[in-house]
Amino acid sequence: MESQKKYTPTFSFELFPPKTEAGMEKLQTNVMKLSVVNPLYFSVTYGAGGSTQERTFESVNWLVAKGFGTAPHISCVGSSREKIIEILTYYKSQNIKRVVALRGDLPSGAGLGGVGELNYANELVALIRSEFGDYFHIEVAAYPEFHPQAGNANSDLQNFKRKVDAGASAAITQYFYNPDAYFRFIESCEKLGIDIPIVPGIMPISNYTQLARFSDSCGTEIPRWMRKRFEAMGDDIDSIKSFGLDVVTTLCDRLLEQGAPGLHFYTMNQSHSVLKIWNNLGL
Repeated sequence: MESQKKYTPTFSFELFPPKTEAGMEKLQTNVMKLSVVNPLYFSVTYGAGGSTQERTFESVNWLVAKGFGTAPHISCVGSSREKIIEILTYYKSQNIKRVVALRGDLPSGAGLGGVGELNYANELVALIRSEFGDYFHIEVAAYPEFHPQAGNANSDLQNFKRKVDAGASAAITQYFYNPDAYFRFIESCEKLGIDIPIVPGIMPISNYTQLARFSDSCGTEIPRWMRKRFEAMGDDIDSIKSFGLDVVTTLCDRLLEQGAPGLHFYTMNQSHSVLKIWNNLGL
């Protein structure tokens, strides 16, 4: 774990492209609130649907125009090499130097072989490196509790190593609430000679029912003691938010204390919870 300590902690925020003009206004308002803590960058997710992609470009353009560090997501499933190169060339023309390279969600009914010319994130990373050299800082995904579609933890670790070997600069993890899962993952990576910053992804908690449903689908474990406490609170929104804030603050505090190279917040286009955690941590 000591080797992660060599990195100066960085802080970043993930956004998703809104579907409406009202959503875009809300996003911009919350970005301005979040910007006061001077994050390294804002990342913007990239959906498989055409309309979401247009909104991604709109969000990215606005962030760049405002002078914020910006890291657009780019996924390869269902896309051609030509289209990926075209998008990255556009980002380069905007002086964007950081991207988040992902496989992307498989369309329903598609097998694990994927659809499109590139089926895995390591192939996307290799393409970016072959076309753009070292121009882009490439973030990739990591899964401390392993990817829901991975056969086992070891095969998932090997998948991650392939992305690193292809030229990934750093990684952002899926969110988790068990810090030991993260530290074990770091240890396993170090044994394989993986030596890039692996930044924990942090999901603030404001709606437990929604979180439980989402966590079940993406393979994140909510520890039993947490589930029991949340379930006992029923519909008491204030208690849920207060307890969620406490749990996530404690998690972040331990991660930073033990050498995590930063925190990447999944904001859900909100600012309130993230800024409260930030203030609690005294960053």
